[in-house]
Amino acid sequence: MLAFATRKIYIIHNIQYSVSMSVYKETTMFYGALPTTFVRARSLRNSMTNVESLLWEKLRKNQLLGFRFKPQHPLFVFIADFYCHKARLVIEVDGKIHLNRKEYDQNREEVIKQLNLSILSFTNEEVEKDIDRVLDIIKGYLLAIPC
Repeated sequence: MLAFATRKIYIIHNIQYSVSMSVYKETTMFYGALPTTFVRARSLRNSMTNVESLLWEKLRKNQLLGFRFKPQHPLFVFIADFYCHKARLVIEVDGKIHLNRKEYDQNREEVIKQLNLSILSFTNEEVEKDIDRVLDIIKGYLLAIPC
């Protein structure tokens, strides 16, 4: 069982978290997600954006090379737009709101990397205008990992 421990302060949704990240990297696909994160994730699953729904239609039911993706998946204090546990891959689809959330996105990315996960980020425009290219990038990543 691999573990790491660091202390870091994150400000997420105007709430300050002083976190001792003793998270077991290999034991759970939720990485210590808080109960409130699960509630928020369920709400987000029920109200995905049009762009998220468009990508979800291509990822759901193991359609992409047989890999199972989960939408709006809790990871520690964050919610990944899409997550594949077997590939340890987070996929984020970022709209214009992320232009004003640089610090939040940096914290999210740092935590995801500390959890030994990979992240692929796409803009709404990339998904809307060229979903085939987005899927090719995801497939390229999936084909390159040893599973």
